[in-house]
Amino acid sequence: MNEKRGASGLILNEPLLWEKGSTGRCGISIPKNDVKTSPLDKNMTREGPGFPDLSEVDVIRHYTRLSQWNFGVDTGMYPLGSCTMKYNPKTNERQASLKGFNESHPFLPDALSQGALELIYSLENFLKEITGMDAVSLQPAAGAHGELTGMLLIHAYHRARENQRSKIIIPDTAHGTNPASAALCGYQPVNIQSGEKGILTAKSVAAIMDGDTAGIMVTNPNTLGLYEEELPEIAEHIHEKGGLVYCDGANMNALMGILKVRDLGVDIIHLNLHKTFSTPHGGGGPGAGPVACTKNIEPYLPIPRIVKKDNGFRLDEHHPESIGRIMTFYGHFGVMVKAYSYILSLGAEGLKKASRYAVLNANYIKEKLKDTYHLPYDRPCMHECVFSDENHRSYHVSTLDIAKRLIDYGFHPPTIYFPLVVSGAIMIEPTETESKEELDQFVEAMKAISDEAREHPEYLKNAPHLSKVKRLDETAAARKPCLCG
Repeated sequence: MNEKRGASGLILNEPLLWEKGSTGRCGISIPKNDVKTSPLDKNMTREGPGFPDLSEVDVIRHYTRLSQWNFGVDTGMYPLGSCTMKYNPKTNERQASLKGFNESHPFLPDALSQGALELIYSLENFLKEITGMDAVSLQPAAGAHGELTGMLLIHAYHRARENQRSKIIIPDTAHGTNPASAALCGYQPVNIQSGEKGILTAKSVAAIMDGDTAGIMVTNPNTLGLYEEELPEIAEHIHEKGGLVYCDGANMNALMGILKVRDLGVDIIHLNLHKTFSTPHGGGGPGAGPVACTKNIEPYLPIPRIVKKDNGFRLDEHHPESIGRIMTFYGHFGVMVKAYSYILSLGAEGLKKASRYAVLNANYIKEKLKDTYHLPYDRPCMHECVFSDENHRSYHVSTLDIAKRLIDYGFHPPTIYFPLVVSGAIMIEPTETESKEELDQFVEAMKAISDEAREHPEYLKNAPHLSKVKRLDETAAARKPCLCG
């Protein structure tokens, strides 16, 4: 790399808003007061923790300076494995900000919400087509919420058959929230180890599947970025004993348009609209984790359900076997608008192409770096690849050191130390967003860091050197967190 993009520029310090401003400043023209004034509570004054008096320029500069501290997918490559941090086309934001959608109120009657209801109904049908499933609920608010909904559906299914069970099989390559979602529904998570190829074997699943096991939660592709080749046979073993197959669909970005998970024997799957379908991801903003299922699970889906009648669309709550409402109103509608826009923009062929490019990009990085970084599973991957720091431990350089140094090269670090099945894991997911030129720069940066680990390991131990905030004391942060803001 001739010149790394990370640079030490002018980054301004910025105090809290409460430390700025001056009494009497105002950034807006306030209309003449026509109601009786009432003094603020003492705690809401400048002397207390109340509102500061700020001019417009104070506010603009404050948030502009803060934005310069941040790194996002609009800034550069964001290769967080397992997170699918893809670029979010601005046309999706435009559609979501249309007045008819943006200003619609959830308490409006069905007759005044036909456009919104039709969009949700149509999006459900798109997701049914993509997954091959029979029914969809868009109500879950995020991926883990979708997992929880899936577990509630499994619980309702077995309860209806008066055959309640107590265990759920969860592979070591599943997403970390899977065991918690199962436990919240009263199930005992039963861990199962993946085979030597990094995937589950049907033989190992058959050995532990019994009449007290409600089913299996499997992530496909799994968190090693590998495709679960034996899932159809695994599903047969689960179904033979009366269990259900739940698929964590957070990694659907490798499969959309390529295959229908229904054909793999999956009964329930959640999707992440804020990953696969391009809604902005991260920062604590709203997500969506819709659940798709087969016909025999449909009666238990959350209410309300959107139904189409001769006179339009309406919300229907008359489903006696439903697990009930799991989210206020019908979920995060703005996220649905953006996902709907994304699907319409790309179309069927575009979605398929996006998956292919995501897989191609991950395999390109894998092949370019496997002679530099340790690759635990040297086989074709899907949307992400997992390396480790094994080749660099003799220099006393860890995964954390490599990740921190990458910041100096102008790249957001990938996911590290996950999945736990790989010691010192470095989990890279480039998504379909990135061009070959961008990938090549990333590869060169990773190789340069490897050279530095060998020649100047002490320099990496103190990285990053160019960022506003340097290496933090993560041990102290974990033991003595400051939660007061």
